Amino acid sequence: MSRRWRREGLSIGLVPTMGALHAGHLSLVERACQENDRVVVSIFVNPIQFGPGEDFERYPRDAERDAALLAKAGVDAIYRPTVAAMYPPGSSTRIHVAAVTEPLEGQARPGHFDGVATVVAKLFTAVEPDRAYFGQKDAQQVAVVKRMARDLDFQVEIRVCPTVREPDGVARSSRNAYLNVEERKAAASLSSALRLAAGTYAGGERHPQRLREILRERLEAEPLAQVEYAELVDPETFTAPGSLAVLAVRIGRTRLIDNHDLAMEFPG
Repeated sequence: MSRRWRREGLSIGLVPTMGALHAGHLSLVERACQENDRVVVSIFVNPIQFGPGEDFERYPRDAERDAALLAKAGVDAIYRPTVAAMYPPGSSTRIHVAAVTEPLEGQARPGHFDGVATVVAKLFTAVEPDRAYFGQKDAQQVAVVKRMARDLDFQVEIRVCPTVREPDGVARSSRNAYLNVEERKAAASLSSALRLAAGTYAGGERHPQRLREILRERLEAEPLAQVEYAELVDPETFTAPGSLAVLAVRIGRTRLIDNHDLAMEFPG
């Protein structure tokens, strides 16, 4: 289909997802539809980006609901490969993007970004898109994909779209479905910490240590929150210091991430 569209001179947008679609995904789809003649959404829960003990088996899946949402959104095709098609028996090649994959999420989830880079490369090869759409919520993933696309000469424009948030500021995520009522309330501590740090930055504070303290103090005030990291990094290299505040916090059994560039006003 992609080759036929290309012969017809049509542009192609790709939105890679793992399904369990929500408003964040649909915002990517909407932008892709605005900027391309044809839009493909991939749905694939990628086993090689999950580590031992992570939530691959229980990751939410709802193919019928996803298909209905995408039909309503006007996408042209859903690409839903099987694990066997993506990783045939004996498959052993993995893509490793050095440096940017090593801190934070890379340290907390060894091998995760090798799985991300490998599956995204395979999706780019299969679909041959002109543009691919990713959410800012997964900021380190965005940095990894950008670096991989540049280094391997993929002729794909990487479009990064703003994080979509609930009215209380919580970033939309498929994993929010794991939260009970009290945990869902506690999840608002992440966006609250980012908003507080952004306000402090706007007031003139630039010292990284003080800004990190503000993030941690707000998060640690929430009894259900267990902070894995709260750092300030450069958004392209993920080295410190920088203006991008990045968080990973466990609320109960659920691990949530969020981020915001403190040089920008926090939305809402």
